[in-house]
Amino acid sequence: MSTTTAIADSAGTPPPAARAMTLSDSAARRIAKLAALEGNPDQMLRLTVSGGGCSGFQYGFSFDTVTNDDDHVFSKGEAKLVVDDVSLDLLAGAELDFAEDLMGSYFKVNNPNAASSCGCGTSFSV
Repeated sequence: MSTTTAIADSAGTPPPAARAMTLSDSAARRIAKLAALEGNPDQMLRLTVSGGGCSGFQYGFSFDTVTNDDDHVFSKGEAKLVVDDVSLDLLAGAELDFAEDLMGSYFKVNNPNAASSCGCGTSFSV
């Protein structure tokens, strides 16, 4: 099993292991490929959690080149994942994966904190 490196936050402190996230090999490859297609290898995938969705909270994905004071950056190979501190409270211990199946291709969050999720996997409850 390969590892994901937690990069220190703006204060220089890496998140405790209990508040870390991992990237699957598939997710890391896809993030790196999308950043390369954009022509900007500094792009990072930002994962956020916000209220809403059919189960209470929903995941949001976007690309970003800037980190904020409350961000945590996780890397694997060339890929970087950015998660803000509040979202990380709900994502601690989760794995970001990239799936390709009959439904299409999509990023999937395997979140051990989710008590339930909707059928499409974009929202969850705790």
